[in-house]
Amino acid sequence: MKKIIDHFKKNDPLLYPYFRKTRNIRPVKKDYPSSYFSHLCKEIICQQLSDKAGDAILARFIKLFPNMLVQPVDLLSISHEKLRSVGMSHAKARYLRNLAEAITGGDLAVFHLDVMTDGEVIEELTKVKGIGPWTAEMFLMFAMGREDIFSYGDLGLRKAIQKIYRFKKEPTKKQMEKIISPWSPYKTYASRILWASLA
Repeated sequence: MKKIIDHFKKNDPLLYPYFRKTRNIRPVKKDYPSSYFSHLCKEIICQQLSDKAGDAILARFIKLFPNMLVQPVDLLSISHEKLRSVGMSHAKARYLRNLAEAITGGDLAVFHLDVMTDGEVIEELTKVKGIGPWTAEMFLMFAMGREDIFSYGDLGLRKAIQKIYRFKKEPTKKQMEKIISPWSPYKTYASRILWASLA
């Protein structure tokens, strides 16, 4: 982690103090491909929800599965009404079914994602209705352990940049691009610090 912190000390004197303030910065870790479907379900369920609301729905959703193992074949056996009963919207219930059908039908090969670039993963995932760039970017960060991801579509990240870099209004994408460029190859770590800065 020292190498990463030193990178920000050298390249971003405004963000660096937030690295110093934030204790226990954890390494970005890759999960097993067998868990990718579960991660994608989580990202779909938690779209546009607070952490508390998303976690509550997710906990009830997981209990619908045998041994609480979220698998695409099992999801297809759960009725739309039962998916809705855990608190998710009609649209999200449909999106989860779209994802399960894409995987079981061979249109989305999650086990092949590891050999793809970040851009290729986003392109592949966003072919599935219900998965947009933000969902794909969160998946790259939290499931695939990619270290150089930033999501322009994330409201929290935009608000944190506005706060730390003292923009009067929410920054434009062009303004953000200029700020985050020096963060490479550790944009994911910077994103975590930005989220932590809002806590």
